[in-house]
Amino acid sequence: MNQIYKKTAAEFFGTFWLVFGGCGSAVLAAAFPELGIGFAGVALAFGLTVVTMAYAVGHISGAHFNPAVSFGLWAGKRFSGKELLPYIVAQVFGAIFAGLVLYLIASGKEGFSTSAGFASNGYGEHSPGGYSLLAALIAEVVLTAMFLVVIMGSTDKKAPAGFAPLAIGLALTLIHLISIPVTNTSVNPARSTGVALFAGGWAIEQLWLFWVAPIFGGILGGLIYNWFGKTESR
Repeated sequence: MNQIYKKTAAEFFGTFWLVFGGCGSAVLAAAFPELGIGFAGVALAFGLTVVTMAYAVGHISGAHFNPAVSFGLWAGKRFSGKELLPYIVAQVFGAIFAGLVLYLIASGKEGFSTSAGFASNGYGEHSPGGYSLLAALIAEVVLTAMFLVVIMGSTDKKAPAGFAPLAIGLALTLIHLISIPVTNTSVNPARSTGVALFAGGWAIEQLWLFWVAPIFGGILGGLIYNWFGKTESR
């Protein structure tokens, strides 16, 4: 099998797991009667998906699972532009497949409806805390930029070997703890797309922000780390 097919297959499965595990925890378990895991549980679920898949397939594809990460690593000169489009296509399709599987499971309960948002990202009246478009934009840009700084720093040649997945997963957990009330946390255009397509309506109308802001933030973070984190060994 051609190497790019192996890499994109890893990205497909990794992104599937991230969206299914993270959004699945939000849809199925966050507000479960009396035993709901809440915001903290959802945040941890997203972090655990990255940790587990980074160890599982990170050696194959680099464990991006996120178009914003791919763009950021490209901007930081860690990733080839030739593989950017195949990675993003695989990530988006993995997220959509996760959304489909989650929808099939969730709709098995009587009274289920996507009207609650189906873990989609939003701003204004569709922000969990009622935060504005500007607040959502700033949060997504800043948090995605910081995510890229953590990713690039923890995978640097001079960083302690073997701990990158833990640092990256914990960073994603922290990002969710900060911003679930603001946007329901995206920092990942594929994650946003995978559920928005099933929620429809406003979720699709607002989806543009959750492509533009994370990608801009990812590129910004990649450039920042490439500037101050550059060492003679690279």
